[in-house]
Amino acid sequence: MVREVVTINGLDMEVYSLNTVVVGSGAAGFNAADSLVLHGQQDVVIITEGMKMGTSRNTGSDKQTYYKLTLSGDGTDSVMEMAKTLFSGGCMHGDIALAEAANSARSFYKLVDIGVPFPQNRYGEFIGYKTDHDPRQRATSAGPLTSRFMTEKLEAQVLQKGIKIFDGYQVIGILTDRDLSREEAEVNAIGLVALNLKALHQPNMGFTLFNCTNIIYATGGPAGMYLTSVYPESQTGASGIAFEAGVKGINLTESQYGIASIKFRWNLSGTYQQVIPRYVSTNQDGTDEREFLDEYFEDPGKMLDAIFLKGYQWPFDPRKVRNLGSSIIDILVYHETQVKGRRVYLDFMKNPTAGSQQGELDFSILGQEAYEYLKNSAALFGTPIERLKKMNQPAIDLYKNNGIDLEREYVEIAVCAQHNNGGLMGNVWWESNIRHFFPVGEVNGTFGIYRPGGSALNSTQVGSLRAAQYISRNYGQQPLNLTKFLNSARKLVDKKLETARGFLSNTAKQSNVIEVRKKVQTRMTKIGAHIRSLDEIKAGIAECLQDIKNLASDTAIASPYELPFAFQNWDILITQYIYLNAIRMYIEKGGKSRGSYLVSDGEGDLPVKGLDQSFRFTLDDGRLDDKACEITLQIEDCTCTAEWKPVRPIPTEDNWFENVWNMYRDGKVFQSL
Repeated sequence: MVREVVTINGLDMEVYSLNTVVVGSGAAGFNAADSLVLHGQQDVVIITEGMKMGTSRNTGSDKQTYYKLTLSGDGTDSVMEMAKTLFSGGCMHGDIALAEAANSARSFYKLVDIGVPFPQNRYGEFIGYKTDHDPRQRATSAGPLTSRFMTEKLEAQVLQKGIKIFDGYQVIGILTDRDLSREEAEVNAIGLVALNLKALHQPNMGFTLFNCTNIIYATGGPAGMYLTSVYPESQTGASGIAFEAGVKGINLTESQYGIASIKFRWNLSGTYQQVIPRYVSTNQDGTDEREFLDEYFEDPGKMLDAIFLKGYQWPFDPRKVRNLGSSIIDILVYHETQVKGRRVYLDFMKNPTAGSQQGELDFSILGQEAYEYLKNSAALFGTPIERLKKMNQPAIDLYKNNGIDLEREYVEIAVCAQHNNGGLMGNVWWESNIRHFFPVGEVNGTFGIYRPGGSALNSTQVGSLRAAQYISRNYGQQPLNLTKFLNSARKLVDKKLETARGFLSNTAKQSNVIEVRKKVQTRMTKIGAHIRSLDEIKAGIAECLQDIKNLASDTAIASPYELPFAFQNWDILITQYIYLNAIRMYIEKGGKSRGSYLVSDGEGDLPVKGLDQSFRFTLDDGRLDDKACEITLQIEDCTCTAEWKPVRPIPTEDNWFENVWNMYRDGKVFQSL
């Protein structure tokens, strides 16, 4: 790496020139940097807004799952079988499914070897269990903090190798050679514009440039779009500036949503639901408490079963709405919070009134599945908190360690954004349509409609490994010379400087940066999460476009130290705009309710009596399941174009050993198809 200082528009800026910059310090980012060095590329740095930020380090669930090939027992499994499971979720490319399956064991064993405590039996088998959308028993877990363990152990590998980390740098622009005069049709990523968060008060406002051959982009999901979110508050995402640079999106309609606590952001799946807590709602001021589920369930046993099944069936799924299935609860929680404007809580201190006699739950009215589960867990007694103590004391401790005592207080909940199955487009080596730009981890739109629980953690490791392999084999060249780099970078750098000055021109005693963000997030939670309608989406797009055009003039910041938040708002707005357009295009193409969202359909079925007619829906018939939607943003006029491309099938390779061995020795296996 070479450090130089240049002057742009009268401002001195640092420029760092090197082979590869990894953006992000989560499980994907750390593994990318570590894998690059292991594969021979030493000229690597990491850029991160904060080492302790991000989803991998700060999220989990009742039993956070890691999905990989079966590695125990006598059950049949194979790489191809796992690939078929991933591919069968719909809208996923088969070659990527095969790569994720083929590299799952390799990636898993690396985590084991560096100290992630996945359980094994006395013979060394890594035992598994069945997760959602899983026909085998491929899932495993190191407990509620699996992804944190992964991140911490991978971080230790990075530090041990002496990889430089630019901690406290926020990327605000992706530089390409789009404006250079050349014959090649491809556009290449050539660097980054970042803010040094420790130098915002300087005349250059912290502007720092990175001139690099490759970018591995591990910035996580677009968490900042949503108000009700289980992503950590420190995670906002940075997809918008990738779309701004011309990176394509894929399957942006497909995200997962589920019930989570909002004071302490955590998934309320698994045992939290299986102990059958009480659902209550109140006015905003805490008055008028009521058990609102009672209004919709005539049969108390059916209600208790639906609550129990939320443990297994945590993400919202429109296929589980009819006949008062478990996902009706997500709709009713949304109706209370977003339509009625009330607050909703889980109460673990008392049993649900419906189905109880003098405070004691009548277990005899439970369905067989719920009854047998609680019986086998020796938990057919007491209150929800007493059952939770019996079945999963760490689940109580987790909340207590984060300021919520489930033995004495309610936990406030909402239906929250949890994971983006879509994202930035990448090929089988995780390289995007912009050459030398590799989105890895959740920011990459690896998955389609459905995916097995825990497959996202596998994807962080496989994608970052694949990107590192490709770069080390094919992209080892030096970055552009400084003059050529600056000639190409100047246009975007000037634009970002102009934006920063625009924000600073509205410096005021009273900042509204957070107010602007909350307005944007409220819109996405209400119209672009798990409940969607075409009319509201169109209105939201128009509002979002106006917000983009007026952001600089509408933003008031108190000091230069709020510049990063203003730039984040820009990124969030761009991301929201293209996501809403993707949803619009899907509905206009005839798409109905699927995945983890309900599309309003006036001719469809009403989930339950008592809801507004806008909740009528029709299940999708699968006509678009074999197509992946690629969407591109033209930032100059804020227009979006989409292509619906047939998914690529799972490859059937000639795996004759001598032939593969020859291709491997020649390096042909490390080439794009």
